[in-house]
Amino acid sequence: MAIKFKVIEKGQPGVKGGGEKKFYASANITGEKTLAGLTRDIEKISTVSGADIRAVLYALVDVMEGALADGQAVRLGELGSLRVNVSSRGEATPEEVNAASIKSAKVVFTPGTSLKKMLTTLDYEKI
Repeated sequence: MAIKFKVIEKGQPGVKGGGEKKFYASANITGEKTLAGLTRDIEKISTVSGADIRAVLYALVDVMEGALADGQAVRLGELGSLRVNVSSRGEATPEEVNAASIKSAKVVFTPGTSLKKMLTTLDYEKI
């Protein structure tokens, strides 16, 4: 199976009117795999029941949320790791930086070695 991509036109960031426009490849998502779908797929290749798989996956989500909210990184073996990153306003002095300076937070995923290797072997198809 190949990663499908489409062509999009983008202007130069920060240039009024877009400046010189160029064309770029953009990955096209062809669907999604939900926890229920993952459960069915795992059930087909293991001896574990769907109910047990669902219980573990949903518990994993709950435990990961708690760990991330506590400021911990979550390492999932060869899958990779997740951590919280924040974006904040710049302040004039270190003393002025406080919790109110933080504008937003996001979860950052860093792939493990097997996912990184998979990314180097992908096939692509223009749509």
